[in-house]
Amino acid sequence: MPSNNYYDVTTWPVGNPSEDIGEVMNSIIADIKARQSATNVDDGGKPGAVIYVPPGDYRLRTQVVIDVSFLKIHGSGHGFTSSSIRFNVPEDEWAGLHELWPGGSRIMVDLPLAGDIEESKGAAFYVERTGSPRISSVEFSNFCIDGLHFAPDGSAMEPENTYVNGKTGIYIASANDSFRVTGMGFVYLENAVTIYNADALSIHDNFIAECGSCIELRGWGQASKITDNLLGAGFKGHTIYAENHGGLLITANNLFPRGASSIHFSGVTRSSITNNRLHSFYPGMVIFEADSSENLVATNHFLRDHEPWTPFFGVDNGLDDLAGLLCISGSNNSLIGNHFSEIVDSQGIRPEGATPVIIRLKVGDGNYVASNHVVGKDIRATSGGSAFEAQVDALLTTNASDGLTVTAVLVDPESANNTILDSGSEAQVIADRSVNAVRALPTTAFRATRAPVTS
Repeated sequence: MPSNNYYDVTTWPVGNPSEDIGEVMNSIIADIKARQSATNVDDGGKPGAVIYVPPGDYRLRTQVVIDVSFLKIHGSGHGFTSSSIRFNVPEDEWAGLHELWPGGSRIMVDLPLAGDIEESKGAAFYVERTGSPRISSVEFSNFCIDGLHFAPDGSAMEPENTYVNGKTGIYIASANDSFRVTGMGFVYLENAVTIYNADALSIHDNFIAECGSCIELRGWGQASKITDNLLGAGFKGHTIYAENHGGLLITANNLFPRGASSIHFSGVTRSSITNNRLHSFYPGMVIFEADSSENLVATNHFLRDHEPWTPFFGVDNGLDDLAGLLCISGSNNSLIGNHFSEIVDSQGIRPEGATPVIIRLKVGDGNYVASNHVVGKDIRATSGGSAFEAQVDALLTTNASDGLTVTAVLVDPESANNTILDSGSEAQVIADRSVNAVRALPTTAFRATRAPVTS
């Protein structure tokens, strides 16, 4: 028989989901709470519910507030398509495009935002519950959250390219357990997913791109995972950011360029970054700060090259090439078996004449750096009007370039007792050998030597 714990937003009698799906969902959640009020009935009492969003466009003018456990909101398609590409196509060409907007089960965030508001007020979905136990097992699955437009930020940049609009897709404000975000699409939001105090969180198989920041894990947390996602943040924000987390697993993600950082740890310990493909247009791809220690970074592919798309040509994250692609402030981390490709135009290196740094150990001790492979190539940077073609051309070009002199590992004086094995030639590893153990790669007559680093 049909379950009264399964809701379809298009058949619920309160509100019009096309005009304000937020009103409809809040009414459904109120009904769940009214019906499931007992905490113990036959060893149960509050099984939760499913809210289904069929394929279609649904405007959200009222924030959805979730304060019940065991709730799943799901649709029938993540609906991601690039709004950035479309907004950078001349408007007189729009008529010839197959589609203009994201699709699937699409929620259009149209909250009435004005002036300087609290960050959480711009969230489509706001999750918070105090008391004990923590709110648990809330799931978001297989629908699209679309922020629609970006806004002017006071610069000369085209407003649709600023990554600023005050909108967040999912904002989880209180301690939570076993939440899931799976198969979702997020586009044109200043912040896609912001989560505080997560335990056993799973963010898996989502398409999160063209958002100011993709995933931010704030406060503290443990035993969570970010796996098998396609992620791409804006030049002002984080692709993946975590603070004060332990046991975080970041694996098998494809991280697109343009985020100010690819992965940024602050006070994160005993966590793993493994088997990811990371692509960035700037230094500072992976940053460990605030004594992030005892972490494993292994078998990842790092590619740093230049922005090839005309609308963003010349934009950067403010870091120079001495910052390092992987920068560590922390102790007892293991950096093993990673591949680094630094494919840049030497004429654009900053400061001028510097030798780009790949791995930088800034502060801490006892870090282990072993069997990392570094490729440096000097190419002439170009830009193009097609995001797809320009990027693919840049990715596939491996010939017609000269060797680039790099510093494979730079150990600052504030970092000591580190072990660096087989991750660069004698000249490519800059470290005080009296306080660090170094075994350099052998060189041949054909291997380029390194010019002195410029500070």
